[in-house]
Amino acid sequence: MNYVFISPNFPRGYSNFAVRLKAEGVNVLGLGQDKFDELNSDLKKTLTEYYRVENMENYDEMLKAIGYFTHKYGKIDRIESHNEHWLMQDARLRTDFNVHGLKSCDMDKMKYKSKMKEVFRSCGIPVARGAVVTNEDEARVLIAEYGYPVVVKPDMGVGAQDTMLLVSERDVTDFFSTRAGKEYILEEFIEGDIHSYDGLADQDGNVVFSSSFIFSNGIMDVVNSDLDIFYYSQKQIPDDLEEMGRKAVAAFGLKERFFHIEFFRTKLGELVALEVNIRPPGGYSVDIWNFANDIDMYRQYAQVVARNFYDASLLRKYYCVYTGRKLTANYRNSVDEVVYRYNTGILYHGEIPKILSKALGDYAFIFRVEEFEDLRERVKFILEKR
Repeated sequence: MNYVFISPNFPRGYSNFAVRLKAEGVNVLGLGQDKFDELNSDLKKTLTEYYRVENMENYDEMLKAIGYFTHKYGKIDRIESHNEHWLMQDARLRTDFNVHGLKSCDMDKMKYKSKMKEVFRSCGIPVARGAVVTNEDEARVLIAEYGYPVVVKPDMGVGAQDTMLLVSERDVTDFFSTRAGKEYILEEFIEGDIHSYDGLADQDGNVVFSSSFIFSNGIMDVVNSDLDIFYYSQKQIPDDLEEMGRKAVAAFGLKERFFHIEFFRTKLGELVALEVNIRPPGGYSVDIWNFANDIDMYRQYAQVVARNFYDASLLRKYYCVYTGRKLTANYRNSVDEVVYRYNTGILYHGEIPKILSKALGDYAFIFRVEEFEDLRERVKFILEKR
């Protein structure tokens, strides 16, 4: 099996996918724009060959690279980046080279938020009211129905980029004064916490691993208001979340893929679907899965790809917590004080790559605990301000 790993050097921990795939007998080929010397040591030892392009946004260069691999190694069996930014390009390459997996024709419902709503509705999952708008007049028609506040964001976008909460007539005018003609989706504001349904589907579309994170703040608020963020894995997934999550996986037709599906949990306890992401949850989340369950999801994914086989026990023994600090905040307790106090429970701490820091903070602590009260106490100590 020939597996082309797109941008294998980012994020750094994803080199583990290459290592585990090779252990399963897969021929792993790297394709990216980093210089070979910039690859981490695991990738250098694992990749059969690495093809460097000057610009990964240049599709002709990427096309040429896959053509080279095909000529040298035979038919390509998989093309994957596990990265939201390259999702559509991955699909286009699979389409052009007839490679197993999602194709360009599958992308609309997985990239356009308006299309996602249609899929969620088709399987009976509630969604926030919303529609695509291109100007201020269209927005005001919906606001007259929904009332303030409303959320507006690109119909196709990554993360919280260009996402705003509009609370007044002035906000609407200001927002659309520089964005007329672009497609945005305007939605009613749903007050609630973000709960995710995450996991891995095998080659037949069966959910073989599932997990759930609860987030302290939405990414829109973290980015726009420069807030701290923490999120943690639940030890038990509520039945309604598991049911809706599995319905969504089936409705979107996900096979041999990770997924990250976000829901609002309202004050009344109801679930409302927000969006679906057809890749692992971001940042260090795969490692958090591993810490929370004492498993190796990099290995499990490689087994699913190579043999459609999954054998990890799902015990959910711990709450595993990510806490992200911002450089702009004045914290009561220093990094050294946090490490001294919780040394045995801290699994990782360090600076976050700049490209991720707006959403995940500038410095992170990852720890795990068995009791929820311990989780609350540690998060408070880490994020408490002066």
